This record gives sequence, C-alpha cells and structure tokens, in this order.
Amino acid sequence: MRFFRGRRLRRTESLRNLVRETELRPQDLIHPFFVLEDDDLQIRKPIVSMPGQSQLGLEALVDDVHRAWDQGLQALMLFGIPKHKDERGSQAYARDGIVQQAVARIKEAVPEILIITDVCLCEYTSHGHCGLIVEGMVQNDPTLELLAQTALSHVQAGADMVAPSDMMDGRVQAIRQVLDGEGFVDRPIMSYAVKYASAFYGPFREAAQSAPSFGDRKTYQMDPANGLEGLREAEADAQEGADILMVKPALPYLDVLRSLKDRYALPLAAFHVSGEYALIKAAGEKGWIDERLVALESLTSIKRAGASCIVTYFAREAVEWVQEY
Repeated sequence: MRFFRGRRLRRTESLRNLVRETELRPQDLIHPFFVLEDDDLQIRKPIVSMPGQSQLGLEALVDDVHRAWDQGLQALMLFGIPKHKDERGSQAYARDGIVQQAVARIKEAVPEILIITDVCLCEYTSHGHCGLIVEGMVQNDPTLELLAQTALSHVQAGADMVAPSDMMDGRVQAIRQVLDGEGFVDRPIMSYAVKYASAFYGPFREAAQSAPSFGDRKTYQMDPANGLEGLREAEADAQEGADILMVKPALPYLDVLRSLKDRYALPLAAFHVSGEYALIKAAGEKGWIDERLVALESLTSIKRAGASCIVTYFAREAVEWVQEY
C-alpha cells in the first residue's frame, strides 16, 4: 500500500513556490492613515501603543502617502481627528472637515491611489460614541442621516470608496440611497458588516482619540461569542447594497470570514486591527519572534481564509516584504 509523500513537493523553494495555494500580493493590502487637524501641517505625533504609526498633519500625510505609493502601496483607508468635537459629530460631514481636506490633497498629489474613507461619528463626537445620544442611549435611526451625509461629503471630496464602521442597522441602505440620489452610483461601499466589540481595538482608541466617555459599544458592535449573528449582519448589508463585506478584527474571527466566503459571491475584506499589530510589534521588539515572518504569516492566513483585501498597519512594510516571501 502506498502512503502519501507530501514532502516531494516541498523539497526545493521552486517546488514550494510552484504549488503555493495562497499568494499575498501588494494590491491586496490597504494601509490606514490618521490625519490630524492641526495648525502645523507637517506635524507627526507618534502613536505610543502602535510603534511605527503616527497621527499626521495634512502635508505630512501627503508626503507619507506619496512615499507609500512609490513603494508599491495601491490603497489606503483614512481616519480623521478633528480639532473640535460636538454632540452631533458635525465635523464628520463638514465640507471643510479634516478628512474631506485630506482626500482632496491626496487626490491632487497621488491621483492613482485608491482612497477609502472610514465613515463613523466616534472620532468626531464629544462623547466618543458612533451615533447620536439621547438619555444615555445611542440612537440608531436618527444617526443614519448623518452617516449618509458624511459618506456623501467624502465622495464629493474625491473618495473612491466609503467604509461605514458604525454598526447602525440600515446604514448601508441609507448611504446607498444618498450616493445614488446625488449621482454617485459608481462609488462602492465597503461595509464593516461583521464588527465585534473587541478588546483588540485598544491602541486604535489612542490613535483616533475616540474612546467612549461613558459606557461601551456592546449595544451596537457584536458579541465576540457569536458567529451566526455575523452571517445575519452580512446578509443584511449585502441586501442593502454593500459591494464589499468586512470582518473586524481578522485573526480571532477567521472562522467567520471563512463562513462568509462559503456563502457570498461578494469580495471580502478583513481588518487586521491595532491590537493584532501591536502584539506582533511588541514581541518583535523584544526579540521573541521574527516580526516580518510573523506578520506575513498572519496576513497570508487572512488571505487563505477568504479575504480579497486586508486592511493592516503592516501594509507599507508588507508591500515590500511580499516580494521576498
């Protein structure tokens, strides 16, 4: 009786490359950038819990995006940090808001790069929640109009795609209707369809200055224990007109990502979030792991599980690493 000899195809690097099932490519990667509204347009404020990442003034942002494009990065996701916040998050949808300014500046400097904008209110509200608050509770339906206006202001500034991350029910439909009504039928929506109330977001709260001033986000983000709920959320967003469905975070929820891959013909995204990035960075700095190899293995596993694209803070480095991997 013959036994399986899998080692035959692992004997040399050329053989391993020949039969490799999953390829991580530069065009699969999306880098998040944090743009800070500040009088100093060249300001760079390092994010302590995310080594290698910074809040950037407008000119510093454009410089970094230009360098990243030259290195091979093809897409970015933009988060804004305004000077002033209020109860309604009005700077999220202001025509001269920091994200709107950043989109226009990037498009002028690097017109070919794909700009995806995060659509949410948490970075802009004085209370840090993703929607309007009445008597201490986040209000779903009244928030939808503000999210739609935010998305519209982003595409009017030149954004190629919008990515609602708020987890309000019905927001994809609300955004789609407003974009279509204003003639932006060609602008896709990447929906944070399956977004968990995760402990892995900690460093992001520092980066985006968006920690809630009271309570938490468990009433609108998902329970980490639930998988079937994620399928229902994805189905709702697909029915409402989402063009890409996202799972966030990535590595702890690869089972959910795979379930979506088996059920939907839509492209899937995964967000390799700040906590996942920080863990690898911290262990790498200690010398406990090879940062490059662990990062690439992690990103490859996300791609293997079904992601068409990956939002990751390693993107700028990984677009060069993948050429050697």
